[in-house]
Amino acid sequence: VAQHFLASYHIECTDEVKQSVVNTMGTIQDIVAEKCVEYFERYRRRTFVTPKSYLYFIGGYKAIYKEKLDSVGCLSERMRTGLAKLMEAEVSVNQLSEDLAMKEKDLAVASKKADEVLLEVTMKAHAAEKVKMQVQKVKDKAQAIVDDIAIDKAAAEEKLEAARPALEEAEAALQ
Repeated sequence: VAQHFLASYHIECTDEVKQSVVNTMGTIQDIVAEKCVEYFERYRRRTFVTPKSYLYFIGGYKAIYKEKLDSVGCLSERMRTGLAKLMEAEVSVNQLSEDLAMKEKDLAVASKKADEVLLEVTMKAHAAEKVKMQVQKVKDKAQAIVDDIAIDKAAAEEKLEAARPALEEAEAALQ
């Protein structure tokens, strides 16, 4: 009976395994029939294994098999999708790695140029500092001369003030 109902039912297996399933279902039906007899002998109540109960058993097997097959198919599809995403991620990572390598090269060139510019600016800053120091020395010398002139001027003005009364007397005498 199981052969008839399961022959057209698609099971993902070899014909040998399918035949084993059919044989197992028949064996289970026989065991249930034996247990019905044991139940009667023990409790004096009759239970029967009918062709209808056997067909329900086969139908239940088909329903559970279909449910599990769908579940495995769903998991398989999710795994395929996940693997596709991983492959895409691998391609993206490889591309980003190549981009990063190129950026690192560009960064190295830019860093070298920046170092050269910094060196040049530093050298010009040192040169400017030297010129500033020379200008400061000249300024200091000029300030010293101005200070000396101011001292001499102050001394000359003092002498002029001391001589002013004599100058005024001389002017008064002429005129």
